Amino acid sequence: MKDWHIITIIIFLILVILTFFTSLICYLMAFYSSNKKHKNNEINLPNNEIYRTFKDLIITDIETARKLNFKEFTVKSYDGLTLYGKYFESFKNAPIEIMFHGYRGDGERDLSTGIRRAKACGRNVLIVDQRGHGKSGGHTISFGIKERQDVITWINKVIEEFGPDIQIILTGISMGAATVMMASNLDLPSNVIGILADCGYDSPKNIIKKYISDMHLPATFFYPFVKLGALLFGKFNIDSASPIKSVKESKVPIIFIHGEKDTFVPCYMSEKLYNACSNKKHLTIIKDAEHGISYLFDPDLYVQELERFFKDKK
Repeated sequence: MKDWHIITIIIFLILVILTFFTSLICYLMAFYSSNKKHKNNEINLPNNEIYRTFKDLIITDIETARKLNFKEFTVKSYDGLTLYGKYFESFKNAPIEIMFHGYRGDGERDLSTGIRRAKACGRNVLIVDQRGHGKSGGHTISFGIKERQDVITWINKVIEEFGPDIQIILTGISMGAATVMMASNLDLPSNVIGILADCGYDSPKNIIKKYISDMHLPATFFYPFVKLGALLFGKFNIDSASPIKSVKESKVPIIFIHGEKDTFVPCYMSEKLYNACSNKKHLTIIKDAEHGISYLFDPDLYVQELERFFKDKK
């Protein structure tokens, strides 16, 4: 009897150790950011077919943005991180788009093209590095859970700098779109006139399980370890918020844009978000476009849809 008791304790300890290390590995793979800075102003684009197709144009937009006059801003997050952003002004007293980039990207890489697009819409731009990315502090990416509070911090900064009458549009691409959508039901000031959500996912859980499946692993089995890793090492609950929950209570209009052939964040997720949204809304699906390149693929349609959606907000 004593032997079985010892064996049971040993088995239990082994399971605890395996659970701990599996959760740690999941955290490191999904949420940890070493936040390494690029050296010598290198342009670090992902090596995939999507970026290769528009590589020259993206590099041109980045190089052009580097030559523009801009003002650097930093803010303190609610939990003490220093967050970094760059403001580009094309027009006096024009609405400002606060732009949020995608997962493991940065403001310069993902949003320099957005500067050109926003100028075509008559707007100024503040592009920010999300926590754990670029020049911002932190080492945990929380898929929008903590980042949604950073949206409020940046909104307050813009109002402080540009006055109580400044109009603000929250813009995000991929994880950035999820971030701004998860802020849509928070206590937003009336300055925020709308949200542009480009290729955002419907929930952190669903997109993480999709990525696990893409790795040919059983998502239902591994997701609890991912969630535990977020709790233990990232200090957040990955299921505590989601874009689909937030847009049901959205306090501002939202325009959803998605590439029809997006294989990273499936287009049907924006369709679900559109159907769930309780405020003024519009959905534009860009035919044949892949992940994050809808504007590059069809710039005229993209701007046309934005102009139509925000026409009464000028």
